[in-house]
Amino acid sequence: MNITVFGATGGIGKELVAQALTHGHTVTAVVRDPNRLAISDPALTVLTVAGLQEPDALYSAVRASDAVLSAVGPRGRSDGPVASSSTRSILSAMHAAQVERIVLVSAAPVGPMPAGEGVINRWLVLPLISRLLRSVYTDLAEMEAALQASNTAWTVVRPPKLVDKPVTGRYRTALGANVARGLSISRADVAHLMLTALDQPATVRQAVGVAY
Repeated sequence: MNITVFGATGGIGKELVAQALTHGHTVTAVVRDPNRLAISDPALTVLTVAGLQEPDALYSAVRASDAVLSAVGPRGRSDGPVASSSTRSILSAMHAAQVERIVLVSAAPVGPMPAGEGVINRWLVLPLISRLLRSVYTDLAEMEAALQASNTAWTVVRPPKLVDKPVTGRYRTALGANVARGLSISRADVAHLMLTALDQPATVRQAVGVAY
């Protein structure tokens, strides 16, 4: 499969590139600074793009792709609406190139409170996180709204706290919901789920909660 990865120099993005190559895919990694992607492979093309706001600049990145993976998102509250604005441009480029499949990273607080959630999480931890990072989650919610308004075959993965641990492939998922009492997930396992979702028709136009 020919896959284009946006946000390829971030924690999840690097895992997407590495794991996709390991599984025999051909990968185009879209980056602003190629020096931040220390991966080399005959099946990897690194495409340097100054910004993700102009659809015309992204067309060459997706025109030969079977699917798009996006790990684009803000690093903090000061970054502004990075995910929503970038995703709109990516969707426009995909439409022009007639590419339909896209899997993206969102976040658990964008989704509904899961049934069976613990009392501390329900009334303290999750509300506090949502308030502190309100602008980030508003951006991600707008990104999800743009996907829902599109004609693409999208899937959104909603992880809780991200940690740096090796890929295991062993985690819980919830289709259209968050995982109850799910406190964390590694960036590597988020990437694993995103790649797995590419071949799962049940995840199309769905959000998928994931956690250990």
